[in-house]
Amino acid sequence: MASSKLKTIFFCQSCGAQSAKWVGKCSSCGAWNSYVEEVIAKPSTAAQPYLTDQTRKPLARKITDIQFSEEQRIDTLDKELNRVLGGGIIPGSLILLGGEPGIGKSTLLLQMALRMNGSKIYYVSGEESDQQISLRAQRLGIQNESCFVVTEILLENILQIVTHDKPDILIIDSIQTLYTQLIESSAGSISQIRECAGQLLKLAKNTGIPVWLVGHITKDGNLAGPKMLEHMVDVVLQFEGDRNHLFRILRSSKNRFGSTSEIGIYEMINEGLREVENPSGALLTHKDEALSGTAVCVTMEGIRPILLEIQALVSTAAYGTPQRSATGFETRRLNMLLAVLEKRCGFQLSIKDVFLNLTGGIKVEDPAMDLAVVCAILSSNENIELPASICFAAEVGLTGELRPVTRIEHRIAEAEKLGFKRIYVSKYNLKGIQLNKFKIQIVSIGRIEELYHQLFH
Repeated sequence: MASSKLKTIFFCQSCGAQSAKWVGKCSSCGAWNSYVEEVIAKPSTAAQPYLTDQTRKPLARKITDIQFSEEQRIDTLDKELNRVLGGGIIPGSLILLGGEPGIGKSTLLLQMALRMNGSKIYYVSGEESDQQISLRAQRLGIQNESCFVVTEILLENILQIVTHDKPDILIIDSIQTLYTQLIESSAGSISQIRECAGQLLKLAKNTGIPVWLVGHITKDGNLAGPKMLEHMVDVVLQFEGDRNHLFRILRSSKNRFGSTSEIGIYEMINEGLREVENPSGALLTHKDEALSGTAVCVTMEGIRPILLEIQALVSTAAYGTPQRSATGFETRRLNMLLAVLEKRCGFQLSIKDVFLNLTGGIKVEDPAMDLAVVCAILSSNENIELPASICFAAEVGLTGELRPVTRIEHRIAEAEKLGFKRIYVSKYNLKGIQLNKFKIQIVSIGRIEELYHQLFH
């Protein structure tokens, strides 16, 4: 019997858009040279999904007739991971964890699996052998006899094992290595990722088994594969950090069961990832002498206040064109603050190089950092060190005024807890705050000029 002609279609690797022919620029996301050709085969009825609905639900129900019950979350025994997930793992959820190669994604999930003693966890690896995973487990120094390793990349075999053994948690490392026989393209292609994720989503919802997916990222820092993958899953986590620094940050960019503003902070050590319960104390530099160009800001990540040290260096431009460089801080925001200082305070910073760095290798986008950035720049420019006992929390407007920031009481309390004697905030932030309950001195400022005269004159 002659085989039917194979049907091919072109997919955009950036957004997953389809086209019958190759195009240079994607009309959906604007990416150039992102279309790849893939073979599409219609699934046969014999190879159709492994699961059937035993109890078919009505097609339509009144929303008032649906009984709501609070989902019982599964404790991961990891405080930072529980915080980012919203309190734990929801049964039947599909969770996607992305990050750069070598950042610690596999270590984080294997560490979670080994800690959850008593829960039957299947760790499916398509990238490492069972000996490599065992070696990593020995390095972590945790033993768990209820953690099982499966080295398999064919989805049908994985689904057969899971439906037969019914583990409590399933971990797939990684989704890009899986392939299904329903699709005739290679593993890691857009159609393979979409089909495999769809089958795993159906597995999670029908059986109540939470499924973790490890995902690769592109050179632009986005999750590899179709954008539909992020829409299909319940939770999208990003594991960030600089491999040259010890600290790693776990962020949630999507969470159907909790907040997306929480972060988890880890420290990479020889024994794996260690939770950082007091990030402020870990991120602040303990110096023996005061130096110019440093200031401490009180930032918020979710509901957690964190104190960070900002370092600035202002020097004469040696090559004619002034350089602007920022690590962990948005460069456009830095340029705006420099323009405000030049316009409102009269500093000739346009002819000077300005370098900015957030210690610890983490990235923060809180506007409350503005005042500390300005003070670090002024301190370096004037070569006058700031007292080590002061910190800042205020946003700087284009007119030079200090704008209020959110959760100011939490910020003040954190600064007081860490032993700071004085905190500078916007005067518009103190309405309705009981100042007498704080022992720390709270200095309210309205404009940058006032702050400059108080600190540097």
